[in-house]
Amino acid sequence: MANYEFYQNRDCEFFPCHPWEDKENFNCLFCYCPLYALGDACGGSYVYLENGVKDCSKCLLPHRRENYRRILEKMPQVLELARKKTGGSDAETPK
Repeated sequence: MANYEFYQNRDCEFFPCHPWEDKENFNCLFCYCPLYALGDACGGSYVYLENGVKDCSKCLLPHRRENYRRILEKMPQVLELARKKTGGSDAETPK
């Protein structure tokens, strides 16, 4: 595995931010999950609270060492969502 696919910050006051036995493989790279904005299409374990907030506190998808590529595969969906929100087009996207 490439060294950029895994990062861990044991000095973080919240480490690990989710209860998990295997602290050696807890990946902090996606501390704030980039898939959150995808709502129901994120692929993780979540619930919606009564006030409409998405609660991902029991989700380990972005923190599992082996899910780096799975998250990258969904990034085009995240980028498309951002384009729609900003009114951008493919022609305006820098290469």
